[in-house]
Amino acid sequence: MPNNETILRFEDVSFEYGHIKPILDQVSFSIRRGTKTTIMGQNGAGKSTIFGLITKALKPGGGYVYVDTDISIAISRQVIPRNELDLTVKEFFQKCFSKIVYDIDPKIDNILETVHLATPHNKAIGSFSGGQQARLLLASALIQNPDLLLLDEPTNNLDKVGIGHLTKLLIEYKKTCLVISHDADFLNAFTDGVLYLDVFTRKVEQYVGDYFEVTEQIEARVEKENRKNAQLAKEIQASKDKANAFAYKGGQMRLVAKKMREKAEELEEEKVDIRKEDKTIRPFTIPMQKDLIGEILNVSQIKVIKNNKAVGRKIQITLRRNQHLLIKGPNGIGKSTLLESIAKKTAGSTIALGVKVGYYRQDFSTLNFEDTVYNSLIKVMDKPDEQHMRGVAAGFLITGDLMNSKIGSLSEGQKGLVAFTRLVLEKPGLLILDEPTNHINFRHIPIIAEALNKYEGAMILVSHSYDFVSKIRIDEEFDLEK
Repeated sequence: MPNNETILRFEDVSFEYGHIKPILDQVSFSIRRGTKTTIMGQNGAGKSTIFGLITKALKPGGGYVYVDTDISIAISRQVIPRNELDLTVKEFFQKCFSKIVYDIDPKIDNILETVHLATPHNKAIGSFSGGQQARLLLASALIQNPDLLLLDEPTNNLDKVGIGHLTKLLIEYKKTCLVISHDADFLNAFTDGVLYLDVFTRKVEQYVGDYFEVTEQIEARVEKENRKNAQLAKEIQASKDKANAFAYKGGQMRLVAKKMREKAEELEEEKVDIRKEDKTIRPFTIPMQKDLIGEILNVSQIKVIKNNKAVGRKIQITLRRNQHLLIKGPNGIGKSTLLESIAKKTAGSTIALGVKVGYYRQDFSTLNFEDTVYNSLIKVMDKPDEQHMRGVAAGFLITGDLMNSKIGSLSEGQKGLVAFTRLVLEKPGLLILDEPTNHINFRHIPIIAEALNKYEGAMILVSHSYDFVSKIRIDEEFDLEK
């Protein structure tokens, strides 16, 4: 059971990236030993920044981050850095420790069993699927058996079985845990408190209760603030009306008018900043490439992974306009590899001449991380139209300074929204989507599902999110396991 000992405390912590990107503004909260806390907030609100401040990878611009000196900390990151993809499994786990661990092989076997991943220790990290890499990231934190476990989007790329194992593991975890995730059902299974980051006020509110209780508390608070502001707005307008009426009467009445204006100003200050945190992206349409006729895609041969080996299979997949195909199968069977081979038109895949492909990769490698958001968006348009581009981007909450930010500096969720903006501007004839809900705020997901449901070109989708897929018209399913 949690005790009352505080092992982590933020006192008036502020943080900004350069002078143009403030993230946190005098944030204070504390974490007690043995608790399991969710960090909630919109993409770019600073959730991963909080982890960076806890691990001392980042330094606060003001305030103080107190971490108990006697505790060990381990973080399960969202993605494996590109410079680690050439490491073997053994080298990857050895990097988790500051000193060489000589008897690490049995430890690796035990931890891989915990995350249900069997693999040789000399296999390169880059050869694993997205789901398998998610398990490796989780295992890299768990192998350290930390007092404080930090998990950054741990369910991304995990299939239903993988999420089930992780949920059980966290329910049984005896130590302290901080989790960033957009998966509401997963979070509700083990959370006993929430840190809520507001992307506009840059403050953090602390709540006690399971995930669903807290979201209800937040909604009730927003409703109360809205009601208070509506009442204040009435009083402000009444004071202004009276002030205007008295001002025309001259003499003593001008003083009354002045007091009425002062009262209106005081009431303005009482208004609560409406949390725009709950903003969702606007409904959108992905336009289809014009004049598409006949067969758009033909796949006659694929490779599936069986016992860590690629095995060739002859198949027959054809897609025409307005046909939606779902590719299914467990982690590691080769779904992402299949999508990549289709996009690259390698052996066995033919895309009709002139068809434009919109490819959403789960690792965002179709984006150039050195590009600014502005350049990344404008370059995919047939005819550059800045006004139209900015209008589309605003619908995905991409405005202001974000336009001049480099893709590499964005949060994973913001990269996802940039990728969707590009698809709208590209107007593809064939849409290839690999886990498009990873990293995306759960509030945006029904809107994305609706857009894909209405897409009139040919579409191939890979997703482990049953709720998401259930909202999209699927005309055909292809199960790689069968």
